[in-house]
Amino acid sequence: MSIFQFISDFFRDSAHWHGQYGIPHRVLEHLQYSFMALGIAAGIALPAGLITGHTGRGGNALALIATAARALPSYGLLVLMFFWLGIGLTPVMIPLVALAVPPILVTSYEAMRTVDPAPVDAARGMGMGPVAVLFQVELPVALPLILSGLRSAAIQVVSTTAIAAIVSLGGLGRFIIDGLSQRDYEIVVGGATLIVGLALAMIALFWLIGRLAVSPGVRGGR
Repeated sequence: MSIFQFISDFFRDSAHWHGQYGIPHRVLEHLQYSFMALGIAAGIALPAGLITGHTGRGGNALALIATAARALPSYGLLVLMFFWLGIGLTPVMIPLVALAVPPILVTSYEAMRTVDPAPVDAARGMGMGPVAVLFQVELPVALPLILSGLRSAAIQVVSTTAIAAIVSLGGLGRFIIDGLSQRDYEIVVGGATLIVGLALAMIALFWLIGRLAVSPGVRGGR
């Protein structure tokens, strides 16, 4: 049987669309875990990247942190956290947040450093304070690159959140784990297809956010 037949049979089976084990419920669980991890990572990485980029200090420390976080294997970290903290959402959030922090941290820093200094100097000459310069001058110009970091992190997190099923949580990884244990490859392929679909949906979502949030002048310049 071909992979396309597996996909067709999975989505055509009405049993996969109802109840707490159905596709809608599993998708919502997957998105809940993913956006929770992405929100925590953004809350940590965005302020650090913006402030260090604005001041021009701490770039080497950020590079070291990002390199170290990228070197952490998500699956191995999940297993360690599971044995340390037990069953729950926290052991899953830690590797997902560690995965999402580096792209947000690095791109937000680089975005601030690539802002043209001329309008920044002009804003300071007009008497604008550091906070006003950051949010009214630098941030609007840096927003496209910041969004690219968030998009990259979102794609990685959505693609990796399937590991939650390894420690008995929900999400689309349940289809893969349960399908492998039952040797039901239709469910395995269906779950993998849904994860790929969500990752592509993240690309579309951040493209839309960019169209709505970034000013046309900045988009044209980029």
